Amino acid sequence: MDIKKILVPVDFSELSIHAISIAQKLAKLFKATITPVHVHIPITEMDEPYALGISSSVYQDFDKIEDNLRERLQELVTEHVEEKFLNTPIIAFGNPTQSIVDLSETEEFDMIVMTTHGRTGFTRFLLGSVAEKVIRLAHVPVLVVENESDVGNFENILVTTDFSENSGAAFPLGIEISKRANSSLHLLHVLSFDQFDEDESDFALEEIRKERLKVVANKYFHGLKRDKLSYSVVTSEDSPHEAILNHVKENDYQLIVMATIGRTGIKYLMMGSTTTNVVRHVKTAVLSINPKKTDTGFKVQSE
Repeated sequence: MDIKKILVPVDFSELSIHAISIAQKLAKLFKATITPVHVHIPITEMDEPYALGISSSVYQDFDKIEDNLRERLQELVTEHVEEKFLNTPIIAFGNPTQSIVDLSETEEFDMIVMTTHGRTGFTRFLLGSVAEKVIRLAHVPVLVVENESDVGNFENILVTTDFSENSGAAFPLGIEISKRANSSLHLLHVLSFDQFDEDESDFALEEIRKERLKVVANKYFHGLKRDKLSYSVVTSEDSPHEAILNHVKENDYQLIVMATIGRTGIKYLMMGSTTTNVVRHVKTAVLSINPKKTDTGFKVQSE
């Protein structure tokens, strides 16, 4: 799996600058290019006289706004991105989520690198929701970073699986980054009894899951050096995302790679996204892969 074009949404906050720097590390690994984008929302109740009933046409000169934003964005990214990796910045108008997702598809980007939050206060909450929506809707991998995300040189990578075909969508890119960065990769499966009825909580399942995980590791991760690959099953009474969070707290990972959807789409909607919950609570960078357009070659085995 190759990455050639990276899209980076920028809101001029320090955190989005951090996303640019991490995008450049990936660009160096893959010999890719970076395209910064700023999405301007013409009217919002927070920063426009719209709430007072004043027509936006009175005070908004979109051509001037676009020129000013483009100049500011160009100045910012030139300061933080090496010229050989940088493409012409894009200024877009409208809904941030839809603009980012549409650009990623129409311009055929291979990855989006963005932050979970932008500015402080109420806008921070709104920008966070943008990241979560992009994770759900984008058909390209989305790398989400926090202010404290330190990817280093991607020395230690975590990849998760629930043995579904969907979860296998995370394998190729996790493997590719590991190979290019010469980093260690740990494959994790969570056996969460929170998802079982009480009478189904048989801890003998742990040994069965361990054997299945060994088969998956040998079949799909054989291209990695033996000393670079490890795997484990975590047994927990907590939900899957809580078990993953606890595991991450106890281990030093620079990157977590997960599929956005597990066993079925309906469970994704009913239970909420494990990936989104992990993104909300970890400081580690999380790379989410939407399996809708990914041919994983991974087939579910029966227990």
